Amino acid sequence: MMKRRTVLSGALVSGLALLGAGGLAWAQAPAPYEPNQEMIDAAKKEGTVVWYTATDVQVSEKVGNAFEAKHPGIKVQVERSGSERVFQRISQEYGSGIHKADVIETSDAVHFLLFKRQGWLQPAVPSDVAKSWPAQVKDPDGQFAAYRAHLSVIGYNTQQVKKEEAPKSHADLLDPKWRNRIVKAHPGYSGTIMTGTHALSEALGWDYFEKLGKQRIMQVQSSTEPPKKLAQGERSVMADGNEYNMFMLKESGVPVEVVYATEGTPIAIGHAGLLKNAPHPNAAKLFYAFLFSRDTQQLISDVGGLRSFHPEVKEKEGRTPLSQIKILYSDPTKLEPQIEEIKKKYEVNFGT
Repeated sequence: MMKRRTVLSGALVSGLALLGAGGLAWAQAPAPYEPNQEMIDAAKKEGTVVWYTATDVQVSEKVGNAFEAKHPGIKVQVERSGSERVFQRISQEYGSGIHKADVIETSDAVHFLLFKRQGWLQPAVPSDVAKSWPAQVKDPDGQFAAYRAHLSVIGYNTQQVKKEEAPKSHADLLDPKWRNRIVKAHPGYSGTIMTGTHALSEALGWDYFEKLGKQRIMQVQSSTEPPKKLAQGERSVMADGNEYNMFMLKESGVPVEVVYATEGTPIAIGHAGLLKNAPHPNAAKLFYAFLFSRDTQQLISDVGGLRSFHPEVKEKEGRTPLSQIKILYSDPTKLEPQIEEIKKKYEVNFGT
């Protein structure tokens, strides 16, 4: 299949918050690093790297397998869960002085403001990040950077819904014909959905969620789940869910289709960071650099449908470029103080 270069539009880059902001002042970022033989040898002696991630398990395990193939003798322990669960787990562990994880990644940008404030991250700047990542999607102090970007989209099962009858907007989901036919993920579990809920509440108001909550929604947890419910035919339409899971399903022949809503589609930026008390520091640093390499970024685009900030990544034909999609942004510095209120409002509207 022919491929073309991925271009993250200027509108996307300019729309992102500078995540090192928000009153977090730290020392200058360390010098960029490139893995060398000394680091590789030390990593092999450690033998393991533990990765806490919110990326879908199919994608994250393929990344782990690719690392193991490149560096035989180093095992990647993939610990996958929803972003909010990843956050809760690391908070509980670090709060108790337990240090199991080496590298962490979630789709909720607010988490990395908190990790940085708590002093849980080890500054490290892989050479690819230093050379290629826009300033808006990497911490100026070198404590984290955007590993991936993806959209939270509407979608439908093409065997159950005709194209001309499919919803084209968030407002269309309020039509009575979709009652008992919609699946939706939860902001209390998924960082993607928390980010999307914040963006949509600002764009459409909470009245929208009050009305949507009356549609007898099938409520699931992770943003990876609604596409799978469509694929299984359990629901005809999804109100939100990962664009990249929809790509994977559709490209494997599953009858699902993505909808980019006329009011706009929320975007989530998945950041990654190296943990300060990583139990396998050399393997952690080696793996962290691997995540941002061109080959890995190409892998997560090809097999996962994730959007990359690496300028050399080429995106598959047939995927709508971001430049043609109206994007809804969520500023993490504005979202952070509203998280608990959003959860409460959501529970009121959806009963869960």
